[in-house]
Amino acid sequence: MTDTTLSSEKQETVKPEGGKEPGFFQVLMTRRSVQVSIFIFLAITLLCLFAPLVAPVNPDAMSVRMRLQGPGTEFWFGSDAFGRDVFSRLLYAGRSSLTIGLSVAILSALLGVAIGLTAGFFSRLDWPFSRLIDAMMAFPDILLALSLVAIFGGTLTNVVIALSIVYAPRVARIVRASTMVVREMPYVEAARALGTRTWRIMITHALRNIVSPILVQATFIFAYAMLAEAGLSFLGIGVDPETPTWGIMVNEGRQYLDTAIYLILFPGIAISLSVLTLQIVGDGLRDALDPHLSKEA
Repeated sequence: MTDTTLSSEKQETVKPEGGKEPGFFQVLMTRRSVQVSIFIFLAITLLCLFAPLVAPVNPDAMSVRMRLQGPGTEFWFGSDAFGRDVFSRLLYAGRSSLTIGLSVAILSALLGVAIGLTAGFFSRLDWPFSRLIDAMMAFPDILLALSLVAIFGGTLTNVVIALSIVYAPRVARIVRASTMVVREMPYVEAARALGTRTWRIMITHALRNIVSPILVQATFIFAYAMLAEAGLSFLGIGVDPETPTWGIMVNEGRQYLDTAIYLILFPGIAISLSVLTLQIVGDGLRDALDPHLSKEA
């Protein structure tokens, strides 16, 4: 055996400092893009969360005399057609947009897990549930969301429910595929032989082993939901205009595109940054939670 082969084998067997494998957060934070994305998204979230303390003025305060003022010292991001401060409205609108995204991610994950586990464990229900998932995913997300919002009505709660129904099949398909693999594992067969109830096996054995893909998919759905809500609001059938969101701000500013482009620019940047950073963080989570990808990293 040559010296080159021996040296390569030694390099492969060298462990990280301290003789321990890198932890989850160490792997997650190895990529600079993930670090920057987490910082930006946390900054946006904190600014919106503490909007009452950060916003310089009341977001609903109107002044016809100060309408359509460009960005400056008095109005950092300018004022809209009613003389309202765009920066203050941007912070308060972000609270609604982030709430919708988080709520859809949680609710769709719960629905998808329930459907996916049931389809994966019970063969009789697998075929109808699988066909239902395929049928829902055959429609473009925005068209299905448009139909559901038109049926339910344009309130914040109804938009969350509609988008959760739209994105739940994404989670259900992943959970079903993972469950069908886990249910054939020896420890699941041993649990069945010991007389463990099916629902307990589903929770303690199956669900615990498929948390990683669910978490990653929920992160992506968070971003998709914010983008879909902005699209619905831009089309005028999303959340009630009395509840400001970034999509509604873009919709209100499009008629002043030639004279006050900042009315669209700033909420558009907020949407883009939030969606982009969530996508990058989701990629980082996938790499950190997947043992094969984390070793390659």
